[in-house]
Amino acid sequence: MVEPLTPQELDALRAISSPTVCNAIETLKVRPRNEGFMDSTIRCRFPELGVMAGYAVTAKIRARERPQQAPAPWDMWAAMEPVPKPRIVVIEDLDYPNPVGSFWGEVNGSVYMGLGAIGTVTNGGVRDLPEVRATGFHFFSSCVLVSHAYVHLVEVGGPVSVGGLTVNPGDLLHGDEHGVTSVPLEIARDLPKAAQAVEARERVIIDFARSPECTADGLKSLFQQDR
Repeated sequence: MVEPLTPQELDALRAISSPTVCNAIETLKVRPRNEGFMDSTIRCRFPELGVMAGYAVTAKIRARERPQQAPAPWDMWAAMEPVPKPRIVVIEDLDYPNPVGSFWGEVNGSVYMGLGAIGTVTNGGVRDLPEVRATGFHFFSSCVLVSHAYVHLVEVGGPVSVGGLTVNPGDLLHGDEHGVTSVPLEIARDLPKAAQAVEARERVIIDFARSPECTADGLKSLFQQDR
């Protein structure tokens, strides 16, 4: 089992944008380039909060109908305990693609923040945006909803599917205004150095492209060197 990142290592990850993290992962060749990240249905609601990086706690919910039998909120809280901090609560809304009730608002945002979570990612909705924004709790969601309807937990723990990505408890996630990607734990500590190498290569191309000396032949030579 891979040891959780130290606070300093997490800080190093938070210093990198999510697109750069994706680029760095590509160079380490641990997964196909078209896998490992959420699609454009998942939107960052508070881009001004910057990068979110933490470990996934998972659950499934519904809100369209009254619950017949459902896990209690404290069942979810207990499931958080084995997951390292900082935690990101990843919720699959089983009413998707037409979610009707938000699990997330000022109350649950405060509760889960108090339990060591820094944000949520859900294919459902969120609400109470001004109040939650002020706390610094990250919201990534498919939509914004006005009501909580009959929202209730259906399942706690286990794999969930959000934005086309399967997320398991304990997965390391990284998100910013561009979206959310998973970070393979086995290469997480290598990412800052890999990201620096990516940015150094890109900087040569960008600086040349913005210079008066820029030509198609010159760009071709730089791109061939970068292969």
